[in-house]
Amino acid sequence: MTLLAVEDLVIEVPGGRAVDGASFTIEPGEVLGVIGESGAGKSLTGAAVIGLLPAGARMSAGRILLDGERIDDLHEEDWEDLRGKRISAMFQDPATALDPLRCIGAQLNETLNAHHPMIEKVRRERVGDWLDAVGLPRERMRAYPHELSGGMRQRLALALALCPAPELLVADEPTTALDAPLRVQVAALMRRLAGRQRTAVLLISHDLHTVAAAADRVAVMYAGRIVESGPAEAVLRAPAHPYTAALLAGLPGVGPRRARLPAIPGAMPLPGTRPDGCAFHPRCARVAPRCRREAPTLAPGTAACFYPLTAQAAHG
Repeated sequence: MTLLAVEDLVIEVPGGRAVDGASFTIEPGEVLGVIGESGAGKSLTGAAVIGLLPAGARMSAGRILLDGERIDDLHEEDWEDLRGKRISAMFQDPATALDPLRCIGAQLNETLNAHHPMIEKVRRERVGDWLDAVGLPRERMRAYPHELSGGMRQRLALALALCPAPELLVADEPTTALDAPLRVQVAALMRRLAGRQRTAVLLISHDLHTVAAAADRVAVMYAGRIVESGPAEAVLRAPAHPYTAALLAGLPGVGPRRARLPAIPGAMPLPGTRPDGCAFHPRCARVAPRCRREAPTLAPGTAACFYPLTAQAAHG
């Protein structure tokens, strides 16, 4: 059963289309990782899903459905009932979710009571359970956000996002401010807790290690379009699209140390400057004349490329 369906999403910004026909689905309890460089359209896609597009951006085409019901055309008062309870969000800076003047136990208590009223004694115990779940000692319940480390604050933000038991969590770069080991730990914790209560997760990140630790499936975005999608292990181990392969080639690995990691030449095209044909062709080492003339299409579980890599080529 599909929980979230995004169909042919188009988002316009001054200058042109920043998201151009993106489509994907997420099942209950599933984590979909959306990856790509800055400017690919990842965050705008997440903002559209939660009805919080920034000023100057507008959804001009497509549909967004939650459990079969269209939500992209809701009035703001309807969104107020939806956000927090059925859809939660988690962002790069946990300070956006935390009140610096209130202890963390009080903040969890208030969030639980807002969405699931219960007697005080039971609610206090539930607060302790959530601190246990995200690996925070119960004795820190009276601590204030500034008394916690960055990793602790992000774990607390995760608890605040998940404790209402939402159907969907939109997590936009939720681990970027953390160091590498903590990013993977928090991502794996998100996957475990969301799976436990069957919360679907839209995980937006440019960090492939985070996505590998959390995602069941991956969608790769470039210039506003999804260019590859499929099971996370398959896409990250044997990418079919040259862009996905180039992103993976730039990751530091275990093996012999290289003096310099390969970088993708050029830059992501800005909205309104998308080239003819395949948008990636000016930066692609496998470009052919057809790539400059025609735009490849994406079938489910494949790559939008006329000359996809084989598994052998991807590893080579």
